[in-house]
Amino acid sequence: MPSGGRTSSRSALLVLADGRFPAGGHAHSGGAEAAVKAGRIRDAGTLREFCRGRLHTVGLTAAGLAAAAASGLDPLVLDAAADARTPSPALRAVGRRLGRQLMRAARATWPSPELDALARALPKGAHQPVVLGLAARAAGLAPGDAAHCAAYETVSGPATAVVRLLSLDPFDATAVLAGLAADMDAVADRGVWAAQEAGHLGVDALPAASAPLLDISAEQHASWPVRLFAS
Repeated sequence: MPSGGRTSSRSALLVLADGRFPAGGHAHSGGAEAAVKAGRIRDAGTLREFCRGRLHTVGLTAAGLAAAAASGLDPLVLDAAADARTPSPALRAVGRRLGRQLMRAARATWPSPELDALARALPKGAHQPVVLGLAARAAGLAPGDAAHCAAYETVSGPATAVVRLLSLDPFDATAVLAGLAADMDAVADRGVWAAQEAGHLGVDALPAASAPLLDISAEQHASWPVRLFAS
């Protein structure tokens, strides 16, 4: 049950998933900037394939972590699990930076002793999916809501970034997101199932899907002297 015994709020879910929620995601492309430069994203079709691949790898991992945190599993244990599932030093730094920014926004919006405790324990930032799950819990949301938020953020960031990077028609970018709706639902459902398993078997039951090309590209992107996005 969410902390405080509150019931799930669809309105709170909309606030948390809103791209205007001040959690810092607008400054990150989710690997899209490097993919555009490498020619792997050229148009709406290649953006769709990039997002689908990202969703079923790092998105699945994030959905499981977020659902587990929203379920009440130990966030410090989950943060260590997130670290182990992020081989790229650049992406580990990004994950904690985004987690720190989300933590500030979440604590201001949904004050919670659990968020306060995690902020004290990890003042430099916990991984973003773990903070997302705790924020959802503080907002009275269910683990499935947290998983859906994680899945959506995995693809909405790159889609929004490519509008700027390629001057892609925003209608086409939105159509890409709409076309991935079934994939997002499936990834969120798998994340929730994995979180339930982790409650019985430990964090090793959580997804550990990887995308080596995203890790390599993130390291290269971090070394660029000039870039539009932080990651």
